Amino acid sequence: MKILVTGGAGFIGSNFIRYFLQKYSQYQIINLDKLTYAGNLDNLSDVENRPNYRFVKGDICDSELVNKIVKDGVDAIVHFAAESHVDRSIYDPVIFVKTNVLGTQTLLESALKLKLDRFIQISTDEVYGSLGREGSFTESSPLLPSSPYSASKASADLLVHSYFETFGLPAIITRCTNNYGPYQFPEKLIPLFITNALFDQSLPIYGDGLYVRDWIYVEDHCKALDVILHQGKVGEIYNIGGGNEKTNLGITDLILQKLNKPKSLIQHVKDRPAHDRRYSLDCSKIKTQLGWKPSTPFEEGIAKTVDWYSTHQSWWQKIKSGEYLKYYEKHYLLRESY
Repeated sequence: MKILVTGGAGFIGSNFIRYFLQKYSQYQIINLDKLTYAGNLDNLSDVENRPNYRFVKGDICDSELVNKIVKDGVDAIVHFAAESHVDRSIYDPVIFVKTNVLGTQTLLESALKLKLDRFIQISTDEVYGSLGREGSFTESSPLLPSSPYSASKASADLLVHSYFETFGLPAIITRCTNNYGPYQFPEKLIPLFITNALFDQSLPIYGDGLYVRDWIYVEDHCKALDVILHQGKVGEIYNIGGGNEKTNLGITDLILQKLNKPKSLIQHVKDRPAHDRRYSLDCSKIKTQLGWKPSTPFEEGIAKTVDWYSTHQSWWQKIKSGEYLKYYEKHYLLRESY
C-alpha cells in the first residue's frame, strides 16, 4: 500500500508515520507538509533515510502538486494537515479557513478523480462544541463549534461527508480527543508546562483552570487509525478517546509532581474567548465494531512524556528560541493576571 500522509511533519502525523514504517515495512509513505510553524523535519530524522519513505514540501491547496503525487500510485490519503491551535485561530482566522477547508477540498477532488481506495479525515472532538458536567458526544451528536479552528474542522468534515454521499468517495472521518506524547509542539498545554517547569518558568493557566479535556497518548491514537484505515467502514465517523478526563489544573499539578516543582509556578491568566468548558467522547462504536481500545494508562503516558521532554531538550529549545518564543511572549506572558 502507498499512503499519502498530509501534515506528516507535525506532532500526530510524524508519530503516525513512524508507527506505520515500523509496523508495515512493505508500505510506502509519502509525507506532504508545508513546514509551517509546527511542521518540523527533526520529528522524523530517525526515518528520513528509509527507502519506503519520501518527504515532499508543499501546500495541500496546490492542486497541481497534489494531483502529481496522487497519480504516482497512491492508494490512500490520511489527512492530518491543518492549522490546529485555537488561540491562533482567534488572532488569524483566515489561514484556518484556507488550509483546513479549501485544502481539504483540494485533496478530496484529487482522491475522487484518481479513484483512491480510502480517504481518512483526521478531525477533532472540538467540532461538537462544549458539554456540561454530564454526558458524552456520540458520532451522531450535532456539530456546534465555538472557535474559528473548530468551525474550520467541522466545515472540512461536512465536505468529506458530502463527497461520500454525493460522489461515493470511500471516506472515513475520525474525531479524537486531546493527544499528548513525544514531538508535540510546545505551545500546547502539556509540553508547554513541562518545558517551562523544567526551568522554573511560570505556567499560564486560563481562567480557573477547571476546563475538562479527555487525553489520549499519541501512540494509542495511531493504533486506532491503523485499525480504521484497514477495517473501518466507508462513510462512517469514529470517535477516538483515551477515557482520561482531566482538568487543566489537575494536569498541571501532576506535571509539577513528576518534576518535583512548586505550585507557585502556576499563574492564572485572563481566559480566552469562547473557551469550551468540557469535552467528552463516547467511543463505544470503535471499541465494539473494530475492537480497538486505548492501552496506555494516563499515569504511564504522562510519565513517559515528561521523561521524553526532559531528555530531548535540544529538540524543543530550538523551537522555543525561535518563532514560537515571539508568539508565546505576545499571547501568554503579556496577558493580565486573572
